[in-house]
Amino acid sequence: MLFKNEYDVIIVGAGPGGSMAARVCAEGGLSVLLLEKRQEIGAPKRCGECLLNKELQYLGFSDNENFIMQKLDGSVFVLPNGKQKEIPFINFYNVILERKLFDKALCYKAAEAGAKIIAKATVVDVLKTDGKVTGIKAKIDGKIIDINSKIVIASDGVESKIARMAGLNTTNKTNNMAPGFQYELAGIKVKDEKKQYFFIGNDIVPRGYIWLFPKGKTVANVGIGLVEPKEKTAKEYLDDWIKTQPELKNSSIIEVNSGGIPIGGLLDNMVLDNFMIVGDAAHQVNPLHGGGIGEAAKAGEIAGNVAIKAIKACDTSQKALDEYNKVWWTEHGEKLKKIEKYRKIYTDKLTDRDITIIFESINGEMVSELARGRGAEKLIKIMLKNPKLVMLARHFL
Repeated sequence: MLFKNEYDVIIVGAGPGGSMAARVCAEGGLSVLLLEKRQEIGAPKRCGECLLNKELQYLGFSDNENFIMQKLDGSVFVLPNGKQKEIPFINFYNVILERKLFDKALCYKAAEAGAKIIAKATVVDVLKTDGKVTGIKAKIDGKIIDINSKIVIASDGVESKIARMAGLNTTNKTNNMAPGFQYELAGIKVKDEKKQYFFIGNDIVPRGYIWLFPKGKTVANVGIGLVEPKEKTAKEYLDDWIKTQPELKNSSIIEVNSGGIPIGGLLDNMVLDNFMIVGDAAHQVNPLHGGGIGEAAKAGEIAGNVAIKAIKACDTSQKALDEYNKVWWTEHGEKLKKIEKYRKIYTDKLTDRDITIIFESINGEMVSELARGRGAEKLIKIMLKNPKLVMLARHFL
């Protein structure tokens, strides 16, 4: 494998955040090295594989790509009382991806822009001079190699060993992490393969929810995310629920995925001298539903543009890179902070009765607005009209 011993930017982790940062930097004329520790980019997936079509377009793809398994036109929420709340999508739709193909497609675009990408390349340490990051030490083809750079961008997932190596504290609180567990099931019967399903209620999943994202008429991702499980593990909660579902209990397990999902703990500072972090490594995930593909990619774009500007100005100090913090918080962070507040209300304040009343009182547009950090004022007005919800309204203020 041919590569140089020095680049303008080294990016660790070839997920959506890392591949977008690599693509932007390369398009901006920088020399870029993108390293991925796994031997196959995109596998194993740690994701429900659901993406908003507008985010798909933002990434430069059409809705006819080979990695799109299904297009969804609405959501169905199965409430604690067993009733269903169907919410059609208006002016948008969701797609269910095959991440093994999707992540590679993102990397293809980065490679086409000029980035050098190497899979099965494990970063074992960062290089420092006078306490400042100057590159990485990686194991490639069985050899330990030092590679220098002007900037290192860590996009190595929720564990983010690279951030710790660099000296940036990204430790998250336990109640800001949701254990997730998911099966890809085949041989099932999906009522409507054009809908995504959410099953909510403390009897099913305390402080969380179960999802079913169809990849076809007989295949779906079925997973669970919950905050601080106490009585059982995430897998045990999911297994027990599947046994109660006639259309699922005789299914075949095609794939098993698990991992932690950051659902809060946004970082005020994501930079050091010559160093930035993006994506799950920086807890850049929608705290309400746990989706992180679009958030990671947008952060990667911002980080890439800041890197271009800093390197061309010959100033990659923490002060110069702080522009990344400012832009990201203005464009995305403040919105996610509001969503985190809504998530805490859902997981910490609402009873099954509250959840049922709220969902029966609102429409689909409002659900979509809340998931994007907006619409609280409308919800408060509705709650104030319902004597059973008046006391809860104060939490949304």
